[in-house]
Amino acid sequence: TGRACLLLDYSGCGSSSGEFADGTLSRWRDEVVALVEHVRANRVVVVGSSMGGWLMLLVARALGKRCAGIVGIAAAPDFTDWGFDAGQKRALEGGETIHEENDYGYPRTPTHPGFWSDGQANRQLKDTIPLTCPAVLLHGQRDSEVPWEVSLRLAEKLGSDDVQVVLVKDADHRMSREVDVARLLDTIASFLDRLKDHA
Repeated sequence: TGRACLLLDYSGCGSSSGEFADGTLSRWRDEVVALVEHVRANRVVVVGSSMGGWLMLLVARALGKRCAGIVGIAAAPDFTDWGFDAGQKRALEGGETIHEENDYGYPRTPTHPGFWSDGQANRQLKDTIPLTCPAVLLHGQRDSEVPWEVSLRLAEKLGSDDVQVVLVKDADHRMSREVDVARLLDTIASFLDRLKDHA
């Protein structure tokens, strides 16, 4: 479509160097912002899925007026709070790494105490989020990992009045079916066109 797009693996993830155990939201936020600075992007739409939807908020806040809009896909802000039971929280607070089963055929997913404590310090849903840029939030109502109500809470907490929530009744957390991907691409395209008209 002729639009520039920056994609990355956070440190300790995918093809990037580093240890996953050292990763935190604060560290990954700073990495994203550093890359945006490196490519000298002046006007950015930040897109984030699941945990990336939490990072989306932190990055957008760090970018300030350079953030033209945000697109969340099953965004999971504050999951260190609502995503763990009391016993898991006690273990993490005590410095223990916990492991959970996942639906993707991977080994059990670790959550490290450093990530958890940093997440608790970066919770977003307690107060109004000082972002006034336009936002679109997509969420499948058959999401078994992030309740779709989280997107409604996020919409309520965002400081912007220009917030759209798109709920897809039969979509799951990944929203990776062809119809879901097509809907996502159409949503982003129309969102970017709308931002261009109001630039």
